[in-house]
Amino acid sequence: MLYLFIKEFYEQLKKDPIQDSAATLAFYFMLSIFPLLIFMLALLPYLPLDIEQIYHFVHDYAPPELAELFTVTVLEVIAEPKGGLLSFGIIATIWTASNGMNALIRALNKAHNIDETRSFIKVRLMSIFMTLGLVTVFFVTLLLPVFGNVILQGINQIFPLPNETFIVLNRLRWIVGVVIMTIVLMVLYNLAPNKKLRFRHVLYGALTATIGWQFISFGFSVYIANFNNYTATYGSLGGVIILMLWFFLSGLILIVGGEINATLYNIRKMNNR
Repeated sequence: MLYLFIKEFYEQLKKDPIQDSAATLAFYFMLSIFPLLIFMLALLPYLPLDIEQIYHFVHDYAPPELAELFTVTVLEVIAEPKGGLLSFGIIATIWTASNGMNALIRALNKAHNIDETRSFIKVRLMSIFMTLGLVTVFFVTLLLPVFGNVILQGINQIFPLPNETFIVLNRLRWIVGVVIMTIVLMVLYNLAPNKKLRFRHVLYGALTATIGWQFISFGFSVYIANFNNYTATYGSLGGVIILMLWFFLSGLILIVGGEINATLYNIRKMNNR
């Protein structure tokens, strides 16, 4: 069974241009990231927060190239309340990021060897729904490991927790992020292809994509922080290159998860003949 899966999976990877599809996803994700940041950060002037504190926070926790890119491009735009930015940010983000989901739908259809027969409106609405789910899960997955301890400490100050409970919850925050991401990706892999699939049939692809994305994000951040300096070679473009590489790897692992589901589907179909 394992040999058959490896053989079929290898054939899938040879047949489908997964790197081209990942590059397409990275392009659309790159187009949507700054409208998304502008939308999220445009809310900050309405809150009792200091822009300087946010500036220092970003530089403390993000790689230098990315921190400079984000702060220069975004924080200067949202220094004062601008209600129009909220509307622009949400519309631009949804439209450009949903184009990325459309590219993912096409890649998953190709993996399953099927054509798209659903209407444009249905596919677009489904892309927007999946975009919102993916943005939410990435946000939660990044938020819980980084800020989970701070959130728990805040809850503990309001509602004192036993020490044992606090320790268990602090450890569970890593697992919760993985579980949420796996569930959302199962929904995505179930809805995206133009084929009826059961949730249990997309579990392996979703689990592989979740674990793979965690390793890619962690490994890439370690590499950027310790072993490379794009600024020395590319100057101010270093941050853009880093972001594009991360988007490319993220898109690649999403497509690989879909290819795993397609491979398992083809094996089941062969066994039922």
